Amino acid sequence: MISRRLAVGLLAWTLGACGGTDQTGDAVVPDETQGPPSAPTGQPSETGSATGKATTNPVGATANPMGTNATAGAGAPAPGSTQQPTGPSDDASAGNADWTPEAPPPAQSAPDQASVMEPGAVPGSQPARGRAQPMPARSASNEGDRYDGVGTNPFVVTAHDPFSTFAADVDSASYDLFRRDVNLGIVPRPTSVRLEEYINNFSYDYPAPDREGAAPFEISLSAASDALGRDTTVLRVGIQGKPRAAFAKKPTNLVFLIDTSGSMRSNEKLPLVQEMLTLTLDFLDPEDTVSIVTYAGATRVALEPTAVADKAQIAEVINSFAAGGSTAGASGIKLAYEQAQAGFIDGGINHVVLCTDGDFNVGASSDDALVTLIEDKRTTGVTLTALGFGIGNLNDSMMEKVSNAGNGIYSVISSSVHAERYVSERMLSSLEHIAKDVKIQVEFNPDHVQAYRLLGYENRAIADDLFRDDSVDAGEVGAGHTVTALYELVLTNQELPEVADAPATDDGEPVEGEREIDPSDLVLLKVRYKSPEASESDPAAEIQATLSPDNVHEGLPAADDDLAWAVAVAGLAEILKKSPYGDPAALPTIEGIIRPQASRDADRTEFVELYDKLAPMLNPGM
Repeated sequence: MISRRLAVGLLAWTLGACGGTDQTGDAVVPDETQGPPSAPTGQPSETGSATGKATTNPVGATANPMGTNATAGAGAPAPGSTQQPTGPSDDASAGNADWTPEAPPPAQSAPDQASVMEPGAVPGSQPARGRAQPMPARSASNEGDRYDGVGTNPFVVTAHDPFSTFAADVDSASYDLFRRDVNLGIVPRPTSVRLEEYINNFSYDYPAPDREGAAPFEISLSAASDALGRDTTVLRVGIQGKPRAAFAKKPTNLVFLIDTSGSMRSNEKLPLVQEMLTLTLDFLDPEDTVSIVTYAGATRVALEPTAVADKAQIAEVINSFAAGGSTAGASGIKLAYEQAQAGFIDGGINHVVLCTDGDFNVGASSDDALVTLIEDKRTTGVTLTALGFGIGNLNDSMMEKVSNAGNGIYSVISSSVHAERYVSERMLSSLEHIAKDVKIQVEFNPDHVQAYRLLGYENRAIADDLFRDDSVDAGEVGAGHTVTALYELVLTNQELPEVADAPATDDGEPVEGEREIDPSDLVLLKVRYKSPEASESDPAAEIQATLSPDNVHEGLPAADDDLAWAVAVAGLAEILKKSPYGDPAALPTIEGIIRPQASRDADRTEFVELYDKLAPMLNPGM
């Protein structure tokens, strides 16, 4: 038997070796089961390139910026394409060689053990079945996370191709990863940055659609010259969705699909999942139903469809799980869809909520196989949201693809505070869609616009000639959501910027396609969408809006605060992703835009706080 003195000494050594908490007070522990992360065979590319415009595949395939030689729907690479937009690298700064982010602290070792306790158990007693307990704290690293770099869109000469077409995207995961990393004192990996998810994390005061009108959106267009010190013009496309009517939530059938494998032992994984799902019950109606499927080495139905009126039973099941075993994710997805069908509500919300770090390693585990599986299942009327947890082995690449395939929205939950905000502010709007297959096409007038560049949406590109092909899958928009896109324009009286290492300008003979823009307009915006209940063969509706050259503001200060905010956030995202167009010298301008708006809402307050933590890592002298 171990002596009391030795036991006390071992306890003191363990506490000393395991460290403390992160900057938010939450202890953060990467995956404890695998040791140092290594790239698995077939891991997605970290450099990423996007080539040409899409011409054949639907949204959700490989990254693809705006070019000419396209492949099919959003995101597929173009066969034979020669345009290679610059892809980010974790090792070089792509045109900003004098800027090097501070390296993350090295991970420390910690005991490879997780314990769970039942309510009322005495600390230090034998681990028992119950809610997974946080593991000892240790420093964190994002080096084992898996991302697909999306590259950077090139400038496109308008006389060659006046059309820019892409799928709407209201995912927030890339910004969630920014929040997670900065709060841990880590600079986000360049390949984790999807610029559109940064700007779409925020709400904007766009004109609201008529509640009684047929269209679920209202379109807002704005433009200003000389953004962030460059002699170009920025165009903002803003779309405001109808809010959910008060007390009008649809009947809801949810399936919680919970990863309980060994990689979920860390305190920011399974225990945080349990906390968030328990909170979710408070926002559902008593008549709503919840079922639970878990997967590790094997899968099982932990709870068949149960009315939320029996909240205590559901919470007890949620809090009963412990982490262990391998990860049979594909079989868990199949079983979750079966439970969704068992509790299916006609005319209601039927949704699978996948909670995982994405580390699937048993059964169908390639991204393509999982996407095919979920695309087959979405025809049943059941949608899927992916919620990512943890750091160090997060499979961001896979989760973005499966959520797109499942007509859902992808987010990453990083703390208790974030979990509470997500559940109270975003969960229901993310589940209740007001439109699906939302496609956006901007047509530029070559008499006024020499060239244009879409900021972000590299892996959401759709071939121009598929804009009115209503069988093409695109993006979903939830109740009250806004969609924002930014373009950098070179007007006919401006010069195309010369930027080191920028992707080659997309130029050539004029592309085919009927020009619909009025000669007096700067841009024509077209938004095409279907109702959530529509089938693949049902026709889509379309709405349009225009902006004239006379409505371009002289300088960003003359524009509205929302345009300035989106430009500032996009500027920071370009720096973080090491885009050739990202300019660290613009940081003071970015700060000058965001700081006066810090008190406007909670999201902007948080962003300024995150910026203050990040700035010294970008410029150590600050």
